[in-house]
Amino acid sequence: MANNSDDTQSVRLLRVGERVRHVLSEVLSRGDVHDDVLATHMVSITEVRMSPDLKHATVFVKPLLGGDEEEVLAALKRNVRYLRGEVSRRVNTKYAAALKFILDESFDEGGKIDTLLRDPKIARDLSEEE
Repeated sequence: MANNSDDTQSVRLLRVGERVRHVLSEVLSRGDVHDDVLATHMVSITEVRMSPDLKHATVFVKPLLGGDEEEVLAALKRNVRYLRGEVSRRVNTKYAAALKFILDESFDEGGKIDTLLRDPKIARDLSEEE
C-alpha cells in the first residue's frame, strides 16, 4: 500500500513540475518580465524538479543558441520574485514554491559524447567490439 502512495506522490511531483515549467516558459516567451537581458534572449525551460513538499522547484534553463548563459541566469535570479508570483497565481498549490535556476548542462554533455563517438579511434574500437 505504501508503494502505491509513493507512486502517486511521484506522479504528482512530475505533474506539478511540468505545470511550473509550462508557466515559466509562457511568461518568458510572452516577454512579461521587464528585463533587458531576458527581452533579448530566448530561454528554454528544459525541466523543473519539485521537492516532495512542493515548496522548492529546481528550474533547469538553457538560453537558446547557448549564448550569454551566466548573464541570462543572473537575470532570472534578479526576477525570481516576479516569476515566483506568476507561478503561484497560475499553479494551484498550497505554497508558492521557491524557484532555484540552474543552467542545464545536459545538452553540452550530449554534444561532448557525440563528438567522442565520432572520433575515428573510438569508432574503430567500437566496431572491433561488435
